[in-house]
Amino acid sequence: MANVAYGSLPFKEQIEFFRRKSNVPTNSYVDIYNNEHDYAFVVAGANRNALLNDFRAAIDKAISQGTTLDEFRQDFAEIVEKHGWSYNGSFNWRSRVIYETNLNSSYQAGRYQQLRDAKFPYMEYLHSDYVEHPRELHQSWDHLVLDFNDPWWNTHFPPNGYGCQCRVRGRTAGDLKRMGKNGPDTAPVINWVDRVIGENSGNPRIVRVPEGIDPSFEHIPGQSRLDNFVPEPLDDALVTAAESPGIPNQRALDPLPVPRKASVERLITQKLTDEDYVNLFLNEFGANLTNPVVFRDVTGEPLVISKSLFTVKKTGKTKVTKLGREKYLLLLADALKEPDEIWTRLEWIAALQKSVVRRRYIARYLIDGELKPMLSVFEVGDDGWIGVTAFAAERENYLESLRIGVNVYQRK
Repeated sequence: MANVAYGSLPFKEQIEFFRRKSNVPTNSYVDIYNNEHDYAFVVAGANRNALLNDFRAAIDKAISQGTTLDEFRQDFAEIVEKHGWSYNGSFNWRSRVIYETNLNSSYQAGRYQQLRDAKFPYMEYLHSDYVEHPRELHQSWDHLVLDFNDPWWNTHFPPNGYGCQCRVRGRTAGDLKRMGKNGPDTAPVINWVDRVIGENSGNPRIVRVPEGIDPSFEHIPGQSRLDNFVPEPLDDALVTAAESPGIPNQRALDPLPVPRKASVERLITQKLTDEDYVNLFLNEFGANLTNPVVFRDVTGEPLVISKSLFTVKKTGKTKVTKLGREKYLLLLADALKEPDEIWTRLEWIAALQKSVVRRRYIARYLIDGELKPMLSVFEVGDDGWIGVTAFAAERENYLESLRIGVNVYQRK
C-alpha cells in the first residue's frame, strides 16, 4: 500500500488552522458541507462531544507530531472501544478516511495561507504519484499554471476529493520563463454535474459540483474564514472619541508630518459599478472580489481585505457609495498602507453598551492643482469601519480632535 504524503514537517499555519476549529456533533457526513469544514471539526456519525474530543486529540497529535496512519489506527481502535462507537465501513477504510481527510485539508489550508502571504503571482497544480488509483482529470491538470487569483482555483484548489493528494506550488514570472511559458495557462473549462449525497442518511439532496471534484471539496481550504474577520461598513459619520469610563484618552502633542504630494489620478472620477469600485480598492492590496488577503499595516497589525468590507452582513448588499467615498477609495487605501499616524483607543458605544477598541489611520495628501491638503481617515473597530476623505476641514480643531487615544505610529 502506498504511503500517505502531505508535505514535509508540520508547520504552524497547518496546526493553527486545525486548532481553531470547533467541535460539531453530526449524525451524517451531509450535516456539514463544503467550506463549513473550515470552522467545524466533525467525524461523520460522531454525535457526542466526548467522542469528538478524543478524536480531535488523536488528529491533533497526528498533525503536530507527525504520527503515522498505523499509529492513528491504534488511537482509533482505543477511542471506538472506549465509547462503544458504531461506525460505517471497515476499520481500515474508516480510519484512513478520517486520518487522510483531516491531515490533507489542514495541510492545504496552511499551504494556501503561506502562498497567499508570500504573494506568489501564480500557482502550479501538481498531481501526486503516491495515490494508488489516480483520477484521470486530476492527472490532466498536472503542471497546469494559473494566475493566483484565477477563479478556477476557487473550486479546484486541492484536495479535490477523498484520498486526493494533489497539491500546488507557488510560481513567479521567472519560474514561468524557465518552464518555457510566456504567461500563465488558460484555465480548463469547468463542467458542472449534479451529484446526490446522503442517500443513506435519511436526508438526501442534490448538489452541483465541477466534474472531477468530490462533493464538499469544491472550495479553497481555510479561505472562507477570512470573511468572518472583516468589519462591515458603518452608517455613522466619523466622530471624535467618546471616552470609556475610567480610561481617559491622550491627545496629540506633536504636529502631523507635512502632507505628501499625490497625483490627481488617485481620484476616481469615472462612473463605475459598485463592484468595479470595490475591486479597485481591493486591487491596491493584491486582493480581488473572490480572493481576500491578510494585510499587515506598518506596525504589523493584521486586517483582512476583502469584498466583505463593503458588504452589509444583514442584507448582503454592497455599500460603497455612502458619503460619496467612492471617488476617494484609492486615498483611503493609501491611508491604510502609508499613514501619517495611527491611533488606537477604547471608545464607549452607547448603542452596544460596551467599549470597543478602535484603530484610526490618518493621512494627508496635497493633490495636484489643489491649494489645501486632503485629509484621509480610515477607522476600524470591532463594530465595523468607516472612511472619511475630504479637503480642508470645516473647523480648525477638527483634525486635532481625531488625534486622540494612544499614538502607536507616526511617519518620520
